[in-house]
Amino acid sequence: MKQKTHSGTKKRIKVTGSGKMMFQKAAKNHLLSSKNKRQKKVNRLGQLVPEGMKKTFKRLLNI
Repeated sequence: MKQKTHSGTKKRIKVTGSGKMMFQKAAKNHLLSSKNKRQKKVNRLGQLVPEGMKKTFKRLLNI
């Protein structure tokens, strides 16, 4: 039987063309008026998946 991709992970992790994995940090959905400009700017861009978690995400995404 074929292995299924973890649907929660495929919604949250994007694999780039070079094979790096990106994800969006939290704290950017609501209550933004009380957060400072720098905090919102840092969270705007995606973050690379840490080295220690790459193996786990590759298994969940069947890469």
